[in-house]
Amino acid sequence: MEIVVGLPRDPRSKIVDWQEAAVRVARWTEVGRKVVFTNGCFDLLHQGHARYLAAARRLGDALVVGLNSDASVRRLKGEKRPLLPEDERAELIASLECVDLVVIFGEDDPGALIATLKPFYLVKGADWPKEKVIGRETVLALGGDVVSMPLVEGRSTTQVIEEILKKYR
Repeated sequence: MEIVVGLPRDPRSKIVDWQEAAVRVARWTEVGRKVVFTNGCFDLLHQGHARYLAAARRLGDALVVGLNSDASVRRLKGEKRPLLPEDERAELIASLECVDLVVIFGEDDPGALIATLKPFYLVKGADWPKEKVIGRETVLALGGDVVSMPLVEGRSTTQVIEEILKKYR
């Protein structure tokens, strides 16, 4: 008897546009699944990101990650960023088992995307005061919740960049 082990799906199939994400989130919500949303630049994926995303996913039944486009990252972080292009960052995030969908957005903040998707949970790192989390009012008005996730001490993209520069100067 031959045993065939299925291959994991191509992570790129998890990268969708706003319209497809809205359809999927609405379907999940209709059947009672709690959708979790978070967003960020995720430039140079590191341990802090992996732990943060896994913890966010444990809150609900599906995790949608809003990913800042390259132009958005440049406006937020400066002309030297991002280090990795949006398609590569999206594929890296999508390759994580805990992530169900990745949606790239070009705005400086995810407010419109959150209003479109209507997630149950909105998650940000503990460095964001809950009162200042963009999309908070939308999620709370829908009966959802805003959750603050602890950060991994000493682990950030800026710190990784500084370590690389220090080692290779």
